[in-house]
Amino acid sequence: LAHRPKWYRATVLATGKETDSPRELTGGAELEMNEENEKGTKNPLLLLNRKRQILVRVPQEKNNCPPLAKSPMNPDDSMAVRPPYIRWVNLYGEEVCEANTHISPKEQTNTPATVTYALESERQPVEVMKSFNNIHGAGFVRESLRGVPPAPGAVGLHNLGNSCYLNSILQCINHIEPITQYFLKGNYIKEINKTNPLGSGGRVATAYASFLNDVWAGEYSIIAPRLMKQVIGSFAPQFNNNFQHDSQEFCQFLMDGLHEDLNRVKSKPYVEHMEAFGMEDSKASIESWKKHLLRHDSIFVDHTQGMHRSHLTCPKCGKESIKFDVYSSISLPLVPSKDRPSIPLQDCLDQFAAGEQLDDHNAWYCSRCKKHVCALKLITLWNTPDVLVLHLKRFTFEKCPVTGKLLRKKIVDTVDFPIDRLDLSSYVLGPKFKEAPPIYKLFGVSEHTGSTANSGHYTATVRNSRDGKWYRYNDSHVGSTSGEAAVTGGAYLLFYQRVKGSLRWAGMEKQLTMVQQPQLYRQETYKISVEEDADGFREVRKKGRKKKY
Repeated sequence: LAHRPKWYRATVLATGKETDSPRELTGGAELEMNEENEKGTKNPLLLLNRKRQILVRVPQEKNNCPPLAKSPMNPDDSMAVRPPYIRWVNLYGEEVCEANTHISPKEQTNTPATVTYALESERQPVEVMKSFNNIHGAGFVRESLRGVPPAPGAVGLHNLGNSCYLNSILQCINHIEPITQYFLKGNYIKEINKTNPLGSGGRVATAYASFLNDVWAGEYSIIAPRLMKQVIGSFAPQFNNNFQHDSQEFCQFLMDGLHEDLNRVKSKPYVEHMEAFGMEDSKASIESWKKHLLRHDSIFVDHTQGMHRSHLTCPKCGKESIKFDVYSSISLPLVPSKDRPSIPLQDCLDQFAAGEQLDDHNAWYCSRCKKHVCALKLITLWNTPDVLVLHLKRFTFEKCPVTGKLLRKKIVDTVDFPIDRLDLSSYVLGPKFKEAPPIYKLFGVSEHTGSTANSGHYTATVRNSRDGKWYRYNDSHVGSTSGEAAVTGGAYLLFYQRVKGSLRWAGMEKQLTMVQQPQLYRQETYKISVEEDADGFREVRKKGRKKKY
């Protein structure tokens, strides 16, 4: 990442053209040196629309400037620079995204915008005059902007250099009410695990808590999540750059990282996976969950993790293997149809439940055949957590018939998903509870436009957890919308929450309790419907338990 200067106050004097040669940033931030040319040497990385630079005047640095000088990298430039008093700097923010992906700015005025730092209190405020040429984002230093948000928690997030993938996910998980309240009330502090080698020593959790406090303080209309990005980048090198990333991969990393930072298990024992073939499903699920708790226990386990039943069958010898695995998101295949304009979400769920045959890249080792085989795999949901993340698998790989190379393809068909009622009862194999059925309502959508997950632009449409209204977040821009407006070909990650009640550990806590009450467990599992006759006998009318696969 570029090292930015510690400004006091700055006024934009001029804006360079995109066609200008890069000017030397004497006394200011250096250009990123990330791109290699054919000779193997590093070239300055100038991302899309980032070639524009601005000339600023910093009055507090006037006494520190050398004699008048001209920019050595552009001798024809008539602009006089006197670093650090008058110097050229790079623009940071939404300029790096593709053209026309952002909302046009409102009518410009001559009123200066006062910008203050949200997380670095030792730095002086920065005031930057608004741009004179109506260029979106031009003239602004990307720092948190004080103001009143349109609703509690509905704060825009500055794009810090292709960081729209990060902004999109932060906007969605910000409205997971139990987890947000856990951080805002400071309950996370006593559970920070500083010794977990899989965590960050609590730094990611602390940065996220600071971010949430700023979002919900009601003092900012726009926030620059710079600390979040820097802390995450320091522990995950793949995000320590200004490249675009897959929001699904980032979401998985962030939630896993927060979980490990807050893991209540201080010393993890070695635990082997348990083979469940031949065992009763209820017993196998309980024993598998107990093993999981030996290594994983946090607020994210409480609310965002569930369990599914994985059944593998060797196509050669018929050997079977059953395991109960923990999940935090469900990846749903998309099967477009020429006969319909959109893909019903139910079709995606049905395809997920139908099973698949593994390919060579995901072959399973059959201990009987003593080799890897393309096994038949069937995954069935055993239970579902309070917060359910559905990943629409829009990006696939296809082999080019000419070159034989794998080509990445995006499915842009609209998936028609429900907003207020997603009933997963028929897809859940384990016990279901009347006080908290597997019925969900949508509260967030991470959206993508572009050809690949690592390019294009990410936005978010989110139902506010306080006022219940829908807002669309396009980086720093926030506007009112509806849930139905998110049903587009760009919907990528769907965030659902349970409509009624709450089940810790996706209901496994209650299932563990029911082991001590066998009669209660049988009634919940088999859903027996009975009716007494005149002699007091009861006849079983229906058994709702699903058969084993």
